[in-house]
Amino acid sequence: MTSLDVPRADGTWDRLELRGPRDWPTTTIPFTTRVAFGAAHVVADPLGDNVPGAPAVVDWESTLAFRRHLFAHGLGVAEAMDTAQRGMGLDWATTQELIRRSAGQAAELGARIASGAGTDHLSPDVSSVDEVLAGYEQQLEFVESTGSQAIIMASRQLARVATGFDDYARVYDRLLRQAERPVILHWLGTAFDPALAGYWGSDDVDVATKNLLTVIADHADVVDGVKVSLLDADHEKALRAALPEGVRLYTGDDFNYPELIKGDGTHHSDALLGIFAAIAPAAGAALHALDDGDAAAYDSYLEPTLPLARHVFAAPTYYYKTGIAFLAWLSGHQPGFTMVGGLQSARSVVHLAETLRLADAAGLLPDPDLAAQRFGSLLATAGLTR
Repeated sequence: MTSLDVPRADGTWDRLELRGPRDWPTTTIPFTTRVAFGAAHVVADPLGDNVPGAPAVVDWESTLAFRRHLFAHGLGVAEAMDTAQRGMGLDWATTQELIRRSAGQAAELGARIASGAGTDHLSPDVSSVDEVLAGYEQQLEFVESTGSQAIIMASRQLARVATGFDDYARVYDRLLRQAERPVILHWLGTAFDPALAGYWGSDDVDVATKNLLTVIADHADVVDGVKVSLLDADHEKALRAALPEGVRLYTGDDFNYPELIKGDGTHHSDALLGIFAAIAPAAGAALHALDDGDAAAYDSYLEPTLPLARHVFAAPTYYYKTGIAFLAWLSGHQPGFTMVGGLQSARSVVHLAETLRLADAAGLLPDPDLAAQRFGSLLATAGLTR
């Protein structure tokens, strides 16, 4: 058994015995009772000048290989979302290349992909709703031109310039009338992006929810679903029960996803989750168990991943991307622990040590020797040796 010493915040050390991976069942049969996307990160080129404020330089081979890893476990890929550092280091030029390459690969493999269309290419200080709408239209047209389904992301610029729900209604009405195929709407909460306060025209979540439902009801034929990332399970359950028939609730709740996807016997959530990128073997096995009607197996696969997810997405939640990239590195999916914008520095070594512990407890480290060697090198770089 592989073992290593890991630090704690109080200055003490633990001897950790890595147990290695679970024997995850795999199958290429698509899921039948749920739709599930893993929101994928991008792998930075270690030779690129990926410093804060610089254009992103991507390791394309590793980035696309990671998407094949998600496809191999039955998941669709949610491309160019906040997990891929939209608004936190991934510029629009690189985003277009990412969507183009990933959509092409998905088409070759017959896999499902949906990609984010937003307004992050615009200046932060745009002054009118019309400018925001034009920016949205540009990105929506590009995403759909690649063959990918579109996810209409929440817009920081719209949140800043909108004076009320009427502005949101006008923007989304125009976009949904132009969409060539059903889209996914995205409601990203302030835990993930504080600049999105007051989205859908109100700081009152109940009022905002009513406004969102109005938009969906007016365009239910072109709304595949809505991804909700508010980290509030009770709110999500009420919202999904109020959706028009045929409109999905894609959970973005990385704190409560097992119970929300499992459902209550009447309603359930589908999934579009950043944590699924880190737990793909467990997610795939659990969803296939659910298809088979085996709730006990579903629980046994997914519940052990929940402590890991809650730790990776701990406040400040928007730095969860660092944990996703760290786990990909430990698992051998990328050559180094570097991120565009230098975001690998956003979590402490002690935080990452706990991430390692919890990933191992969930049986998600495919090669314990590699994980131990790589984490040991990170400790040495940080000046932590025994």
